[in-house]
Amino acid sequence: MSIRVGVIGAGIMGMDHITNLATAISGADVSFVADIDGARAAEAAQQVGARSTTDPSALINSSEVDAVVIASHDSTHAELIFACLQASKPVLCEKPLAPTVDECRRIVAADEETVAATGRSLLSLGFMRRFDPGYQELLRFTGSGGAGAPLMVHCVSRNVASGPNTTTATAITNSAIHELDIIPWLLGSPIVEVAWHAGRRSASAPDGLHDPALMLLRTADGILTTLELFLNAQYGYSTLCEVVSERGTASLAEPALLSTNESLRQSTRYPEDWRPRFADAYRIELQAWIRSLLDQTASPLATARDGLHAAQVAQALIAASGDTHNAFTKVDYS
Repeated sequence: MSIRVGVIGAGIMGMDHITNLATAISGADVSFVADIDGARAAEAAQQVGARSTTDPSALINSSEVDAVVIASHDSTHAELIFACLQASKPVLCEKPLAPTVDECRRIVAADEETVAATGRSLLSLGFMRRFDPGYQELLRFTGSGGAGAPLMVHCVSRNVASGPNTTTATAITNSAIHELDIIPWLLGSPIVEVAWHAGRRSASAPDGLHDPALMLLRTADGILTTLELFLNAQYGYSTLCEVVSERGTASLAEPALLSTNESLRQSTRYPEDWRPRFADAYRIELQAWIRSLLDQTASPLATARDGLHAAQVAQALIAASGDTHNAFTKVDYS
């Protein structure tokens, strides 16, 4: 048996999903591709022997599609998720769940109605870092208690250049959102307070984006996380995370930083985007999703409520970014 998957969005992320589903994921075939750019949709579909369209509703309601992956622009997520739920099609939506808290609340309500009616959720959310082997190791480290209780976490997220029309707000909802999900997952405690700080602004940052920025996240159990977000670092893509515990630390490994060989350190090239770093995570996540559909078991991916919580923390950070006093801002989970 094979799950016939329709992919909405044939850009960078969508094309990666299409390639993975067609070549690296067992039990899956790509049957339909939709994109606002008809030529791009047709080219992507041709590569995997699928149909193409510019109309996502035609894909969602097609009898040739068993499940849907949404990899289109953030602003389209809510509408497309509702259409998938209406059509009773399992859907994996790329993060974020939606750009605003209100949209996320509506999605959670619709998902819970589906659960009440059918006994299972149809919605999975693509926070792929949960499936990354490095983050899985950090989770085992924090859960084992071998180094004592975790006390602090340090995160760094850097990109070569910010995307088109990136603002301070969208940097939070689209980039920092990964840490807003992974920190509660890693520590087993929700983020309850946040603060946003910024100093000198990079000359490479576009208007409307204060870059870099430093964010502070405090979980309910008192653990403080620092997050440096630098979208115009220019040298390459880099994601770091270190958990500081009472009797030891653990961190994601980067060969260039860990090597004692100076020539290796100087010659190591950082990737230009996130895909090489998290290639394994995307494949593992997709395979886990397809396996849950084949076995008709609960999806092991992030849930709609996880997406809502990340959006609520993001909203608090956006509010904090306009606070000239840089005080902690409480997260509203109402």
